[in-house]
Amino acid sequence: MRLLVPDGSQANVMPVIARFEAAHGCKIETIVTDLDDINATLLLEAILPEMQIDIALPATFGIPDLSEAGAILPLDHLAGRFGLSSPGGIGDRYDNRLWGFQTDGDVYLMFYHREMLEDPQEQARYADDTGAALAVPRTWDDLDRQMAFFHRPDQGRYGGCLYRTATYAAWEWWARFHARGGLPFDSDCRASITNDAGVGALEAMIAASAHLTGAELGLFDNWTRYNRGDVYANIGWGGTQKALNRPGAGMRGRVVHGPLPGGGDQPLAYFNWGWSYVVARHCPVPELAYLFCDHAVSPGPSADAVAALEGYFDPFRAEHYDDPRIIAAYGDTFLAEHRKAMSDPIPDLYIARRNEYFESLTAWLLRALAGHTDPESALGYVSSRWDIITQQAGADAQCARWLHLQDRYPERFRQAGAQQPAKIAPGRSWRQ
Repeated sequence: MRLLVPDGSQANVMPVIARFEAAHGCKIETIVTDLDDINATLLLEAILPEMQIDIALPATFGIPDLSEAGAILPLDHLAGRFGLSSPGGIGDRYDNRLWGFQTDGDVYLMFYHREMLEDPQEQARYADDTGAALAVPRTWDDLDRQMAFFHRPDQGRYGGCLYRTATYAAWEWWARFHARGGLPFDSDCRASITNDAGVGALEAMIAASAHLTGAELGLFDNWTRYNRGDVYANIGWGGTQKALNRPGAGMRGRVVHGPLPGGGDQPLAYFNWGWSYVVARHCPVPELAYLFCDHAVSPGPSADAVAALEGYFDPFRAEHYDDPRIIAAYGDTFLAEHRKAMSDPIPDLYIARRNEYFESLTAWLLRALAGHTDPESALGYVSSRWDIITQQAGADAQCARWLHLQDRYPERFRQAGAQQPAKIAPGRSWRQ
């Protein structure tokens, strides 16, 4: 069989493959593609199966679009026949069908420079300047204030290294927006972002950009930049921690971990990425491909994958947190924060045409961040585009998907959604 993998995950999949080949005698060939392009590669493969892919590891947020395009096979009947080794993740099911096997616990967490955060002189100065204690931020306002405090380019110090790239900027806005109590749609699936939560989140991002360095860097370059040891705050995942914790890394042992900032005194957790095993459309023996996927997420092979020092899969099963190899790879303090974040995160936008929604959001966020338009106008354009996408996807079906996804939010967001007024009259559908 042929397995399409995102670049950077080779070390994760090799021990899984070795176990499967030893047990079943079936050879697995890996084909590596850019991590930001793997979902598009799989879509093209469904049209022109030149690489003859059997199994793939797309980003979990792409599963709705991949299933809508017929690029991957539904797995319900095979799960009923062979069983499941893992309950799967929130993004593996779409329209009440099983499509994937979550194999990577990617939740956003924060990283702080210990020597800056715990310096008594800095703590005293920060208290004098702000009237607050210098501690791990609980809110985005706390984080923005601390990054501004530590941003001293003339002294070779910088406040943060948060992303402002096309791939990742929307995720920060999504987290800031939810932290302010926002939900992307109302109960009728009308866009609900041109409000205090949405505009305020974008205004805060623009202001925070003044206290960043390396914001234009991609994933791996961001880790290299933060490892130089002159930046206070960074945002990332377990892959970030592995890069900062490996022997010889500049920030090894110098990081304080914290949750994603939230609103009020409640931190936020956001499952924003992750990889899932799927079976490709043209796989001639889907039963065998299914058995490999189920094998990959079972306790032993999945622990081997997560423990791989050169790979970037993160814990997603309860027993992973007690594995000595995984503890050595990540460290106790990171794993404690990661486990809490994995317990009840907000999801990504797991509905049809997710990429179209996020492409529109990203384009206008970047225009606003560059100063080419104001935040309210930018999000107004996004809202108009989102409502068109919803209509094109079929408003009634899309509304049902959104309400189902909202039910999987943490409790405080479900309560907020229930209290959110509809924007069209009761009993009136989109078609009316």
